[in-house]
Amino acid sequence: MRARGGLAVFSVAFAFWITMAGTTAPTPLYPVYGEEFGFTPFTVTVVFAVYALGVVLGLLVFGRLSDQVGRRPVLVAATLLSVCAAGIFLLAQSVAAMLVARVVSGFSAALVTGAATASLTERLGQHSRIKPATLALFANMGGLACGTLLAGVLADLAPSPLRTPWVVMLGLAAIAVLGVALNGESSAHRSGFSLQFQPLHVPAEIRSDFLRSAMAAGAGFAVLGVLTAVTGLFLGTVLHESSHSLTGLVVFVAFACTALGQLLVRTLKPTTALPAACLGLIVAAGLIATAMATSSLAPLLVGAAINGLATGVAVGHGLGSITTRSAPQHRGASVSTFFAILYSMLAVPAIGVGVLIRETSLRPAGETFSAVVAALCLGVLLSLVRTGRNAA
Repeated sequence: MRARGGLAVFSVAFAFWITMAGTTAPTPLYPVYGEEFGFTPFTVTVVFAVYALGVVLGLLVFGRLSDQVGRRPVLVAATLLSVCAAGIFLLAQSVAAMLVARVVSGFSAALVTGAATASLTERLGQHSRIKPATLALFANMGGLACGTLLAGVLADLAPSPLRTPWVVMLGLAAIAVLGVALNGESSAHRSGFSLQFQPLHVPAEIRSDFLRSAMAAGAGFAVLGVLTAVTGLFLGTVLHESSHSLTGLVVFVAFACTALGQLLVRTLKPTTALPAACLGLIVAAGLIATAMATSSLAPLLVGAAINGLATGVAVGHGLGSITTRSAPQHRGASVSTFFAILYSMLAVPAIGVGVLIRETSLRPAGETFSAVVAALCLGVLLSLVRTGRNAA
């Protein structure tokens, strides 16, 4: 029985991992798609951004679906959507097909996040040696990190860089579908299906802390979004590095450090976590701007790592405030609102950078974006300092 329970936990965690891996798999392939379909860097940022917008829409419409119909049906649906997205990419012959695949991928991520996290909590329990929240974190961020690295390595080693990664992703996602379909339901209570938007809610009792955390974490997500969208372009056109694995490595480092930052926040005092995150984001923005100005890889890698750590701390601080200090009846809506802000920040700035690249070029666009991120984080930091003085 215990072995069967362990298999069920593994199946849910694997489904979570491969679904999220599929969302970042296109990252190292964008330069190849650009050559294949003849589109511009602006198109790349739009293709990336529609994924994040799909996640936001999915969270708002289907955020409570697993509470209504159960975890297993939603996990099956999420992994099936991941299979569909990989299949569309595998057969894609146009930008329109890529856009459809990215929207489908966004819906898969929105569905799997809540359902898998809840299922892991129910299957493991709060007294398990493996904490459900920690396992969910590594499945989520680990998938985002590994998807881009795996696709990059396969694109370098395989004879067909636009096909082989998707064959592998499709196969792994199909295994995930079987895994979650063959395991039982973990939720004993279901409210019944009703289609309605998840209402947005900013908790009044922690409004200032909520908004500061959302702005800092959103700034970090904006950098993650831009790194995901244009790292391949920077390496190819500025550094003349054609390695898809290297593109995957940069984004892998950013997302892996984001997971590490969410663990690190537990060791920090609540009063120091957000200021530390803001300082880290400012330093990271400076390093990324330096990479653009000097055409250097090292500052980009270090900046991606520091940005990931700082973003993870900001996200962890924000979620910690919501779960411990907001009204229980509004926590679900508050968490959904928090992530809706983050994923909006993942998408919109990437499109803005695409516009800047089209009007100028990659370097000034990257430097301008880095300055805006640093200014936003500096504003949050000054607000925290002012609040601390007033409290004293």
